[in-house]
Amino acid sequence: MALRRGAGLAAFERHKADIQSYATLSESLSRQSLDALQAQLDLFRTTLKRFAASHREDIRKDPAFRASFQQMCSAIGVDPLAGPSKGGWWAELLGMGDWQYELGVQIVDICVGMRDRNGGMIDMDELVLMLNKLRSIPSQDSYGSSAKTQSNLGAVTEEDVLRSIKTLKPLGAGYEVIQLGSKKMVRSVTKELDQDQAKVIEIAASAGGKVWVDLVAATAGWPMERAAAVLENMLLRDGLCWMDDQDEDAIIAYWVMPVLQWE
Repeated sequence: MALRRGAGLAAFERHKADIQSYATLSESLSRQSLDALQAQLDLFRTTLKRFAASHREDIRKDPAFRASFQQMCSAIGVDPLAGPSKGGWWAELLGMGDWQYELGVQIVDICVGMRDRNGGMIDMDELVLMLNKLRSIPSQDSYGSSAKTQSNLGAVTEEDVLRSIKTLKPLGAGYEVIQLGSKKMVRSVTKELDQDQAKVIEIAASAGGKVWVDLVAATAGWPMERAAAVLENMLLRDGLCWMDDQDEDAIIAYWVMPVLQWE
């Protein structure tokens, strides 16, 4: 019995030593893999920095090239806004820090100036169009296509606006991009948009900006009372729409400001 107990203890000790060896080997391999991955990422970043420095003028002036550069950065998990310096790569390597902040100021200027018309919600395409107009850059004639097809040198694109809005977040003023159906809207107020309001804006976007209680109720599948209450709140409490009691169709219509096209 004593011999069997001794052999059992020795086997247990060997098994314990094997487990410890496997754990040490696994830890060593994991550390080597992480080191190799980190070295690969460092190489990616170094190569990307070199590319950014050599193509700085193209990135600054050509919106299509700038968008491709942003996509390339995103593909390998690099955020050009982040970095050791305050402005990230845009300021450190591309000299675009001032340009980015200037664009942010212009976004704020347009959003605040339009707030009494749209209640603090502006269509992304309209914002891009107005930014290019403010910067005296020719754009497409048709509203809604300019943000995606703009190819003039120096033109502001939707991606530029998205980056600038990201830099505005520390201000705490509520600047945010939200998706409503097929449209992107820029919100410039701290108040959250509830689901009922978002639904009405989505309906208005497909109806040319004008809605009425029956239309909202039928499209959303709501009772008439709910549709009327949502429209009344958007009118009186939130300033997101205007009421038209002299509509040509002899109905009380509501013009939803965020989706209207302004000259």
